[in-house]
Amino acid sequence: MPTIKFHTLGCKVNQYETQAIREACLKRGFKEAGNGKADCYVINTCTVTSAADRKSREYIYRSVRENPKAKVIVTGCYVEKDRDKITGIEGVDLIISNEQKNVISDLLLSKEIKPVGRNNQKFTDLEISNFFDHDKAFVKIQDGCDNHCSYCKVSVVRGRSRSRDFQSIVKETERLIKNGFQEIVLTGICLGAYGRDLKQGTDLVSVIDSIEKLDGDFRIRLSSIEAKDVTDKLIDRIAGSKKMCRHLHIPFQSGDDSVLKKMNRKYTAESYIELVNRIRKEIPQIAITTDIMVGFTQETEKRFKNTVGFLKEIKPSRVHIFPFSPREHTPAYCFGERIDSATTKARMLILQGLAREMSYQYRKKFLHKILEVLVEQQIEKETGFFQGYSDNYIKTFINSKKPILGNKLKKVKITAVTPDSSLSVPV
Repeated sequence: MPTIKFHTLGCKVNQYETQAIREACLKRGFKEAGNGKADCYVINTCTVTSAADRKSREYIYRSVRENPKAKVIVTGCYVEKDRDKITGIEGVDLIISNEQKNVISDLLLSKEIKPVGRNNQKFTDLEISNFFDHDKAFVKIQDGCDNHCSYCKVSVVRGRSRSRDFQSIVKETERLIKNGFQEIVLTGICLGAYGRDLKQGTDLVSVIDSIEKLDGDFRIRLSSIEAKDVTDKLIDRIAGSKKMCRHLHIPFQSGDDSVLKKMNRKYTAESYIELVNRIRKEIPQIAITTDIMVGFTQETEKRFKNTVGFLKEIKPSRVHIFPFSPREHTPAYCFGERIDSATTKARMLILQGLAREMSYQYRKKFLHKILEVLVEQQIEKETGFFQGYSDNYIKTFINSKKPILGNKLKKVKITAVTPDSSLSVPV
């Protein structure tokens, strides 16, 4: 029985796709190697930043060193435009595009590994029944992106937006719920674009409607969604739902109009603020989380301060802060006038302090309140407490004298809130 190892970098979509490859390989007779060396390695790469490129190469080299005689397959976004950088790595047997991940199990069993052609005109069929080492299950419903933000390589390497078959989504979700998952995360490269290439009337809300009708005790979370895709219809659906998590992750990237225009974001800071106000009017306790890029081309001190003011206005409950990483094959790579790393790091520290305070202020609103938490199987090492996330994305440490089953929804009462954590007890 051949053994296999998987290494995954990057987003929820990549994690979903690795799980689909894993299940296909296990069905074909492979066994996961655990901590030992394997007969086969699959490295599912990411290219969103230069750091992701570097980590992808590190995993490739590590796999080849661990077993020089193994079959090594490299796939994922890094291979789409940087195939030549991987081709020269001795020990790599095959480089597979994102669109051909569904045939990897076949290729690993072939006596002779041959390259596979590409077809980026349709959604690649993948499916899962479980989710290895996860407390929640991701369901990929869409691939590709038509937004073409000037800094982003994803639309280049993932292709145009493509939607998954509607019934396939529902069947897979039903299967995952029956297998015990109580949180389903709908994900895609550009989640809100779902359905635009399908028949009229099929959209993200229609997917939510059908999933909500499934039997079982579970909740639905949306992964990252662009502001332009947060429609009144979607807001109303979340507000009136008993299954939807009160959480939207909307990547704003900047709070300065000049920077947004240079990013080709096609939004203004004011329109972002109006959207957040509209959401909170309909769903008062919702968590708004976001991404902010620091050090983008021509981000002057004044423009950075506009972003600081913007964040103080919308008060997100959590902010993912990251530096601008110039990516080849994108317009921003050629913009010039880049911000030096010392300035970028100093600005990131300012935003990190602000984000910490905003998180604290949001979490304090729920002191002595009861929340439903998805308990994780992992126990917090330092305290021995259980941990989990509420539907509105508050991470809480649960002080329980009795064991609590992981991967299950549990009501807890928030008993203490500090600048860095929220504590609770079961109810």
